[in-house]
Amino acid sequence: MDRLPNLDPLRFFLASLVICFHTPQLCRNQGLPYFLDAPIFNRGTEAVYMFFVLSGFLIIRLIYRYKQRDDFSIRKFYIRRILRIFPLYYLIVAFGFLFYWLILPALHIPFENNYNLGEGVLLATFFLPNVFSKLYMPGGILEVLWSIGIEEQFYIIIAPLLYMIRKHKIVMILVLLTVVYFIVYHLDGLEVLRRYKFVYFFLFSGGIIAILEEKKYLEFLKRHWIIPLCIVVATLLYFVTDIVQFEQLWLSNLTTMILFGLFIHSLAHNNFGRTINNRLLNHLGHISYGIYMFHVIALNVVVFFMLKIQKHEIFNTTITILLIYILTFALTILLAHLSYKYFESYFLKLKTKFR
Repeated sequence: MDRLPNLDPLRFFLASLVICFHTPQLCRNQGLPYFLDAPIFNRGTEAVYMFFVLSGFLIIRLIYRYKQRDDFSIRKFYIRRILRIFPLYYLIVAFGFLFYWLILPALHIPFENNYNLGEGVLLATFFLPNVFSKLYMPGGILEVLWSIGIEEQFYIIIAPLLYMIRKHKIVMILVLLTVVYFIVYHLDGLEVLRRYKFVYFFLFSGGIIAILEEKKYLEFLKRHWIIPLCIVVATLLYFVTDIVQFEQLWLSNLTTMILFGLFIHSLAHNNFGRTINNRLLNHLGHISYGIYMFHVIALNVVVFFMLKIQKHEIFNTTITILLIYILTFALTILLAHLSYKYFESYFLKLKTKFR
């Protein structure tokens, strides 16, 4: 399957927004200086939502293409997803429980584990880290896994669903499913869906955009460069200003869902040859899963270090904030690179046997 342009750098930028979102939060909780005034520092959740749209775009596109060749295997699909997601996911799960239950007590750092360890392990192991996160707030290393849980639940749903649907009905069923679920999600009395962030409509919407592109229904978006430019500008405004923010949750989610789908489509299919061919950015995109998974670990290390040296009043507020960001990004990227090269790559190589 061909690799679409510009999406690897996008993954890195989205992971960076998540780091910029979590860094001031932990600094504030630990009494370190922080900066949180610019809107872009408050768009971490929205960056994850774009990850969801992107995931739906790519996964449903992949399944749809296999379906067109009558060559879609659920078994191979799940094996590929397991090899990509599970090794690093369960590594972080194991480290997270060790960190909060053994390492912090050994360092005499107070942290309250307000849940039964067995229940926490079960929820994290069996694809419900989003429920675990909202029920108990078990600590940042484990809490960020909520989004991986949504992805895993999506995989469980989408593969058998698309396997059973006839090729010519896939778009209709996906649109119907997305509309119905979107309405149900925002109904009064169904707070449980919103509490645990079962935002599957973001993933389904990305897939709808991908299939519409495959069926050549989105050619009108490519006829003039001004269209993708407007979509990109609108998306940038979404992240750096409050212009595209709404009080009503349904309107905010609807805007986010449509805009993000069009933005990803514009990056991948703009037809104007605008491709990011930077090797470093592409590599950072390849390791973006590790960047997301390791960033809270790196952030905890950096904050612990800065708390130690803050007592000596060596740096002023501005330098302290900059150092925290620089060290967090550097350590996160280092951990993600080492993980990708010496751990994840072993499993990724096995994926080729199941294409």
